[in-house]
Amino acid sequence: MTTVNWSWHSWNEWPRELLYASLRLRSEIFVVEQNCVFPDMDGRDPDCLHLCGVDDSGELKAYLRLVPPGVKSEYPALGRVVVKRSERGTGLGRELMRVGIQGCQQRFAGANILVSAQQHLEPFYGSLGFVRSGEAYDEDGIAHVDMLLTIRPPTEP
Repeated sequence: MTTVNWSWHSWNEWPRELLYASLRLRSEIFVVEQNCVFPDMDGRDPDCLHLCGVDDSGELKAYLRLVPPGVKSEYPALGRVVVKRSERGTGLGRELMRVGIQGCQQRFAGANILVSAQQHLEPFYGSLGFVRSGEAYDEDGIAHVDMLLTIRPPTEP
Protein backbone atom coordinates (compact mmCIF):
# COMPACT_ATOMS: atom_id res chain seq x y z
CA MET A 1 0.00 0.00 0.00
CA THR A 2 1.14 3.53 -0.78
CA THR A 3 2.20 5.57 2.24
CA VAL A 4 -0.50 8.18 2.78
CA ASN A 5 -0.52 11.28 4.94
CA TRP A 6 -3.99 12.09 6.29
CA SER A 7 -5.28 15.61 6.86
CA TRP A 8 -8.64 17.10 7.80
CA HIS A 9 -9.82 20.38 6.29
CA SER A 10 -12.71 22.72 6.92
CA TRP A 11 -14.15 24.55 3.93
CA ASN A 12 -12.39 27.83 4.75
CA GLU A 13 -9.00 26.22 5.43
CA TRP A 14 -8.91 23.75 2.53
CA PRO A 15 -5.90 24.51 0.30
CA ARG A 16 -7.11 25.34 -3.21
CA GLU A 17 -4.96 22.70 -4.88
CA LEU A 18 -6.30 20.00 -2.57
CA LEU A 19 -9.88 21.22 -2.95
CA TYR A 20 -9.51 21.00 -6.73
CA ALA A 21 -7.90 17.54 -6.54
CA SER A 22 -10.69 16.31 -4.22
CA LEU A 23 -13.50 17.55 -6.45
CA ARG A 24 -11.72 16.16 -9.50
CA LEU A 25 -11.29 12.71 -7.88
CA ARG A 26 -14.94 12.68 -6.84
CA SER A 27 -15.95 13.58 -10.40
CA GLU A 28 -13.61 10.98 -11.96
CA ILE A 29 -15.15 8.20 -9.88
CA PHE A 30 -18.75 9.16 -9.14
CA VAL A 31 -19.61 10.82 -12.47
CA VAL A 32 -17.28 9.42 -15.14
CA GLU A 33 -16.35 5.90 -13.93
CA GLN A 34 -19.80 5.12 -12.58
CA ASN A 35 -21.47 6.84 -15.55
CA CYS A 36 -23.78 8.73 -13.22
CA VAL A 37 -24.81 12.28 -13.96
CA PHE A 38 -25.71 13.84 -10.61
CA PRO A 39 -25.01 17.06 -8.68
CA ASP A 40 -21.91 15.98 -6.75
CA MET A 41 -21.48 19.52 -5.45
CA ASP A 42 -24.70 19.42 -3.47
CA GLY A 43 -24.23 22.52 -1.33
CA ARG A 44 -23.18 20.57 1.77
CA ASP A 45 -19.40 20.81 1.32
CA PRO A 46 -19.08 24.17 3.17
CA ASP A 47 -20.70 22.58 6.26
CA CYS A 48 -18.50 19.48 6.19
CA LEU A 49 -15.01 18.42 7.17
CA HIS A 50 -12.91 16.85 4.45
CA LEU A 51 -10.41 14.03 4.95
CA CYS A 52 -7.68 13.84 2.33
CA GLY A 53 -5.09 11.11 1.90
CA VAL A 54 -2.05 12.37 0.00
CA ASP A 55 1.05 10.37 -0.91
CA ASP A 56 4.63 11.61 -0.52
CA SER A 57 4.59 13.13 -4.02
CA GLY A 58 1.54 15.24 -3.12
CA GLU A 59 -0.97 13.20 -5.14
CA LEU A 60 -4.43 12.76 -3.64
CA LYS A 61 -5.12 9.02 -3.27
CA ALA A 62 -8.26 8.94 -1.09
CA TYR A 63 -10.96 11.26 0.21
CA LEU A 64 -14.13 11.36 2.27
CA ARG A 65 -16.29 14.02 3.82
CA LEU A 66 -17.69 14.09 7.32
CA VAL A 67 -21.18 15.57 7.37
CA PRO A 68 -21.99 16.89 10.87
CA PRO A 69 -25.21 15.85 12.61
CA GLY A 70 -28.15 18.02 11.61
CA VAL A 71 -26.89 18.69 8.07
CA LYS A 72 -28.12 15.48 6.43
CA SER A 73 -29.44 13.39 9.31
CA GLU A 74 -29.50 13.24 13.08
CA TYR A 75 -26.18 11.39 12.97
CA PRO A 76 -22.80 12.44 11.70
CA ALA A 77 -22.27 10.81 8.31
CA LEU A 78 -19.26 9.72 6.31
CA GLY A 79 -19.83 10.21 2.61
CA ARG A 80 -18.25 10.75 -0.80
CA VAL A 81 -15.88 7.94 0.18
CA VAL A 82 -13.49 7.55 -2.73
CA VAL A 83 -10.17 5.85 -3.45
CA LYS A 84 -8.20 6.48 -6.61
CA ARG A 85 -8.73 3.59 -9.02
CA SER A 86 -5.01 2.67 -9.05
CA GLU A 87 -5.08 2.22 -5.24
CA ARG A 88 -8.08 -0.10 -4.97
CA GLY A 89 -7.45 -3.50 -3.44
CA THR A 90 -4.50 -2.22 -1.41
CA GLY A 91 -6.34 -1.67 1.88
CA LEU A 92 -6.41 2.10 1.41
CA GLY A 93 -10.22 2.20 1.51
CA ARG A 94 -10.24 0.42 4.86
CA GLU A 95 -7.59 2.82 6.19
CA LEU A 96 -9.59 5.81 4.88
CA MET A 97 -12.66 4.59 6.75
CA ARG A 98 -10.66 3.85 9.91
CA VAL A 99 -9.26 7.39 9.96
CA GLY A 100 -12.70 8.80 9.10
CA ILE A 101 -14.42 6.91 11.93
CA GLN A 102 -11.71 7.98 14.36
CA GLY A 103 -12.07 11.63 13.31
CA CYS A 104 -15.83 11.42 13.62
CA GLN A 105 -15.56 9.97 17.13
CA GLN A 106 -13.12 12.71 18.16
CA ARG A 107 -15.48 15.44 16.97
CA PHE A 108 -18.81 13.86 17.93
CA ALA A 109 -17.97 11.63 20.88
CA GLY A 110 -20.39 8.79 21.41
CA ALA A 111 -22.47 9.55 18.30
CA ASN A 112 -23.50 6.75 15.97
CA ILE A 113 -22.15 7.15 12.42
CA LEU A 114 -24.21 6.92 9.23
CA VAL A 115 -23.04 5.80 5.78
CA SER A 116 -25.20 5.89 2.67
CA ALA A 117 -23.50 2.93 0.99
CA GLN A 118 -23.75 1.73 -2.57
CA GLN A 119 -25.49 -1.60 -2.06
CA HIS A 120 -22.70 -3.67 -3.63
CA LEU A 121 -20.33 -2.27 -0.96
CA GLU A 122 -22.53 -3.42 1.95
CA PRO A 123 -20.13 -6.31 2.81
CA PHE A 124 -17.18 -3.87 2.96
CA TYR A 125 -18.94 -1.47 5.32
CA GLY A 126 -20.32 -4.43 7.27
CA SER A 127 -16.77 -5.62 7.88
CA LEU A 128 -16.13 -2.27 9.56
CA GLY A 129 -19.07 -2.72 11.94
CA PHE A 130 -21.78 -0.86 9.99
CA VAL A 131 -25.21 -2.51 9.95
CA ARG A 132 -27.93 -1.93 7.39
CA SER A 133 -30.65 0.29 8.82
CA GLY A 134 -33.36 0.17 6.19
CA GLU A 135 -34.43 -0.97 2.75
CA ALA A 136 -32.40 -0.42 -0.41
CA TYR A 137 -33.22 2.73 -2.35
CA ASP A 138 -32.24 4.30 -5.64
CA GLU A 139 -29.96 7.31 -5.54
CA ASP A 140 -29.11 8.72 -8.95
CA GLY A 141 -29.61 5.34 -10.63
CA ILE A 142 -27.46 3.37 -8.16
CA ALA A 143 -28.86 1.10 -5.44
CA HIS A 144 -27.90 2.36 -1.96
CA VAL A 145 -28.53 1.28 1.64
CA ASP A 146 -28.21 3.30 4.81
CA MET A 147 -25.85 1.69 7.30
CA LEU A 148 -25.19 2.68 10.88
CA LEU A 149 -22.15 2.14 13.06
CA THR A 150 -23.55 2.00 16.57
CA ILE A 151 -21.27 3.71 19.04
CA ARG A 152 -23.95 4.34 21.64
CA PRO A 153 -27.15 2.26 21.71
CA PRO A 154 -30.37 4.29 21.67
CA THR A 155 -31.79 5.17 25.07
CA GLU A 156 -35.25 4.05 26.07
CA PRO A 157 -37.89 6.82 26.35
